[in-house]
Amino acid sequence: MYFAAEGARWSAVGLRWVWCRTRRVAVAAVVVAAAVKVHQYWQRQQRRKRWAEAGKDVVVLHTFPRGAACPNLSPFVLKLETYLRMAEIKYEVDYEEPFGSKGKCPWITLNGEDLADSQFIMDYLGTKFAKDLSAHLSGEEKAVAHAFRNTLESNFFWALVHWLFVVDKGRALVREMQLPFIFRFAVRAITSKTKKALWQQGMGRHTSTEIEHTGRQDLAALSAYLGEKDYLMGEKPTEVDCTVFGFLCQVMYCCRGSPYLRMLESDFPNLRAYVLRVRDKFWPDWNACLDPPQPVP
Repeated sequence: MYFAAEGARWSAVGLRWVWCRTRRVAVAAVVVAAAVKVHQYWQRQQRRKRWAEAGKDVVVLHTFPRGAACPNLSPFVLKLETYLRMAEIKYEVDYEEPFGSKGKCPWITLNGEDLADSQFIMDYLGTKFAKDLSAHLSGEEKAVAHAFRNTLESNFFWALVHWLFVVDKGRALVREMQLPFIFRFAVRAITSKTKKALWQQGMGRHTSTEIEHTGRQDLAALSAYLGEKDYLMGEKPTEVDCTVFGFLCQVMYCCRGSPYLRMLESDFPNLRAYVLRVRDKFWPDWNACLDPPQPVP
């Protein structure tokens, strides 16, 4: 008992000694952390003021920075921005805060309200601004469009991610976004997390050959349905074209050396022609939206 009491006493003495020596550091750390939080809050409020200055009913689109060969390296960002152009909805682009409340990109601010997820945003904006681009489609055609959107976003997306981060090891990301050398280590960390996500989703459990076969099937179905039409659902562009364009642009401009690019060039030339047609129609300023901007050919 005596030794236990003595041990406790000396432990208390030791803790007091440590506290006396380190309390200034601890207090300083707390003060610094609080100052950082206050500064971050102030920065966020300043950004919100700038977003509010966009004006009533003007969408502030929060995205990743522009790419060297494509306006954005996210198919979902390109999908949403193409929709804003197709629906003729006024918008401004913000690069300061690319991740929204759901931790994903893109998201928007409209009249002080934040909205996340590209499809939810499109559905909301379509209702708010009365921009139903698929109103002329039959119920069956809308079902087909829905199926193709999900094919690209829930299946082909993972095949593309596998090539970008597992096969290509993130090199395209570094190259197209012109990241400083120090950030290349962050890309390695993202690549590691992506492998885990691919495994959990299921696509990562297949071999590269099997995944490529799956991606080919998606592109073949898209090519067969598009045929010689101007747009996927006919002669008029609809919301699904925003998704198709967003994904095919990643293949054409951000996946040099990928099997999917070779497929577009050799097996599915109508998909390549489709991308150029949609780009010319809704992105006449394509070159000006690159980083760095390119001269108009």
